[in-house]
Amino acid sequence: MHIKNQVVLVTGGARGLGLAITHALINEGAFDASFQHFGQHINAVINNALIQFEFNGEARPKVHELRWETMQQQFEGAVKAALNTTQAALKGMKQGQFGRIVNIGTNLVQNPVVPYHDYTTAKAALLAFTCTSAHELGQYGININMLSGGLLQTTDASKSTPNEVFDFIASATPLRRVVTPEEFASAILMFLSPYSCAVTGQNLIVDGGLVKG
Repeated sequence: MHIKNQVVLVTGGARGLGLAITHALINEGAFDASFQHFGQHINAVINNALIQFEFNGEARPKVHELRWETMQQQFEGAVKAALNTTQAALKGMKQGQFGRIVNIGTNLVQNPVVPYHDYTTAKAALLAFTCTSAHELGQYGININMLSGGLLQTTDASKSTPNEVFDFIASATPLRRVVTPEEFASAILMFLSPYSCAVTGQNLIVDGGLVKG
């Protein structure tokens, strides 16, 4: 199914990376379908929402002061939210024998250069849920993948990050620059396009080549 014919749910789609994702999908014609066919089942879900988090290495909780409530908040924002949206869209996807779910992850799972324990652990659990869900739901024509980014310039979550951190990342990246939200969002289109029909259970890292999958 082409993107322009899909009804796509984007969580956290009003600002930052989510807004860039929304714009990318609108440019491909995906949200026209929701107006032309009101009541049509959701074909695709992008789990992007992030709960109250800032990439600030100085302010992050260290292991000795980490509270379970802090961890739980990120688990609920990442894993529980993905479970809820997946279940909400599942009936329609099964009926149509088509579905695309993209979970947004982080390259910190593979390279925890800054140990954001709560955020990174929750995203690692979301990666596991991506793989297990893909295994179970593939028989219904539902493809589930993860798209993992590095620090993006700039989102609400990264606005507290010092400029020298961005400079360091840029210098260590093969592209010699930090990926923008718009560039990251454009990679999502690959997972929603008909050309990825045989791709599921994968984690694609989009960070300019900084971290290898």
